[in-house]
Amino acid sequence: MTEIRQLVAAFLRDTEGADRPAALGAQFDAGLAWVHHPAGLGGLGLAPDRQAEVDAELAAAGRLESWERNPMGIGMVAPALTAHGTPAQQALLRPIFTAEHIWCQLFSEPGAGSDIAGLATRAVRAGDGWVLDGQKTWTSLAHTARYGLALTRTDPQAPKHAGLTAFLIDMRAAGVEVRPLRDLTGGAHFNEVFLDGVRLGDDARLGGVGEGWAVATTVLMSERAVIGASVGERGSGAIALAVDTWRRTGSDPDRRAELTRLWVDAEVLRLAALRDRETRAEGGPGPGGSGLKLRRALLDQRIARFAADLLGPAGLVYDADAVRTGGPAPDDPVWTWLQSQAYTIAGGTSDVMRTIIGERVLRLPREPGLPRDTPWAQIPR
Repeated sequence: MTEIRQLVAAFLRDTEGADRPAALGAQFDAGLAWVHHPAGLGGLGLAPDRQAEVDAELAAAGRLESWERNPMGIGMVAPALTAHGTPAQQALLRPIFTAEHIWCQLFSEPGAGSDIAGLATRAVRAGDGWVLDGQKTWTSLAHTARYGLALTRTDPQAPKHAGLTAFLIDMRAAGVEVRPLRDLTGGAHFNEVFLDGVRLGDDARLGGVGEGWAVATTVLMSERAVIGASVGERGSGAIALAVDTWRRTGSDPDRRAELTRLWVDAEVLRLAALRDRETRAEGGPGPGGSGLKLRRALLDQRIARFAADLLGPAGLVYDADAVRTGGPAPDDPVWTWLQSQAYTIAGGTSDVMRTIIGERVLRLPREPGLPRDTPWAQIPR
């Protein structure tokens, strides 16, 4: 029995019958949350591909928990805290993994969506702390989040990427207002967040002053890797819904070839994501995650459209009441198709993904624009 299997076996034995938060906390303490993290931060300092061994053992025991219990915290904030946080800030990792603290990501703004570095939310020094003012939008889970990771502008006279600083925000603090945004499905997963004179101590700053873009890059690359490189069982996910819909609607032989092409594309993407996860050398996500994210978004839209089309006239109807009342989203092809329209926007638009691939993978010339050293205050808006 390998060392990993021994550790997992001991964890399973010691947490038999424990409630979910206690079991997840014990998993973190045993270094089995993210084995590539340092010891004491939920890991064992091992290569990232060893996490697959842990997950396989936990899945076999029926104890593998989805990262979606706290998607922003686990998938995006945790890597940033590990890479840039102080020891006190890294103490937040455990309640992130147990989902005792839900997190959100306060990046996008009404005037800075695809161009995050162009954001205008200000953080101004006030004594030994900071005061934040501005507006964020499209913030997933802000209405349920306990904390948020905010990117702000601290130096308008610096180039846009250089004048940013990141902060950890208590979403219950004075001056924080969250307003739901209802989307195409009728649900309100997204929110706009207003920051009006929010006061923070300097201990809330994540990373150095003016080093917010480094924090943002860690978050964004991790987000795209999570979206693109999530690996399920063969035939699972969106393609499973399409196959089930095809069978329920009469197994139309004329659509069989189209479904087969979609299934093959889904399997190729699953294997590519598996390879990316297992060959990532140092655990830090890179631009390859943008390619996986781009392909997954486009493929899931094709699959969802196929499933909805199979329903014919019934493809115009779905259970919107379940979404509006906050109940579980129906496993419905029409709802899935409506939801899929956001996939090529959320987590970075497909155009942004193509730019990253072109510049950082293919090494093509940069997109034309203003010189990178242009002060943010001088950029037309």
